[in-house]
Amino acid sequence: MADPIGDPLTGGPRRRGIYLLPNLFTTAALFSGFYAIVQSMNDDFVGAAQAIFVAMVLDGLDGRVARLTRTQSAFGAEYDSLSDMVSFGAAPSLLMYEWALQPMGKLGWLGAFVYCCGAALRLARFNTQIGTVDKRWFVGLPSPAAAALIAGLVWVLHGEYQVVGRDIHWFAWGLTLFAGLSMVSNIKFYSFKDINLRRAVPFWAVLVVMLGFVVITIDQARVLFGLFAAYALHGYVLWALSRIGRWRRGRRLSPGAGSSPRRP
Repeated sequence: MADPIGDPLTGGPRRRGIYLLPNLFTTAALFSGFYAIVQSMNDDFVGAAQAIFVAMVLDGLDGRVARLTRTQSAFGAEYDSLSDMVSFGAAPSLLMYEWALQPMGKLGWLGAFVYCCGAALRLARFNTQIGTVDKRWFVGLPSPAAAALIAGLVWVLHGEYQVVGRDIHWFAWGLTLFAGLSMVSNIKFYSFKDINLRRAVPFWAVLVVMLGFVVITIDQARVLFGLFAAYALHGYVLWALSRIGRWRRGRRLSPGAGSSPRRP
């Protein structure tokens, strides 16, 4: 990060600063992830789950703020990835382990590790694929969506229905593995990055957005968990439909497919 031009005051290399505004949002997201870890250790599972969702909002804002203010930097991109690893890798895995997986012994912490390792691999692969993949699609489940799946389950079951995590530890373990392995899969998930927010939209679109906010406000836990569960499944549904369509096209194009044998 050093400037090749020397500093006229010290004679050494001139050092560049960092942009404050987008990194403030990244720091706030990192704090939310760290707060989720602390609350998980204190058995405040609902507070930890809510902190992960707050980190998601802040993580979505830092990049947009950087682009709007033209303050993108390599430092900000690396800092954002490290923050994501804490908020969407370490925090959800510890939350699920403390809430449900701890009584399972080795299987429990191995399941939490699979999720944590999946988040690390997902972030590393994302950084290396920037500029080389179709921006309309994520390859593998994004780590914020995987974290929302874990946090949403805890928020709904523990916060709304007072379910004890160890009573459903096998289901929690399976969901943790599903989220962790989905992050490193080759399944494509829609990224919503091709939506142009600067383009004029019909008036009814604004009403739909307002209705969405109202629905989320009425029942945050169930609605958010339902949305992210549907998002996590839609990639597999699209993959299955594409495989079925490819199989049908192969049958139509195969020699003799659908033709009746000729009579002598």
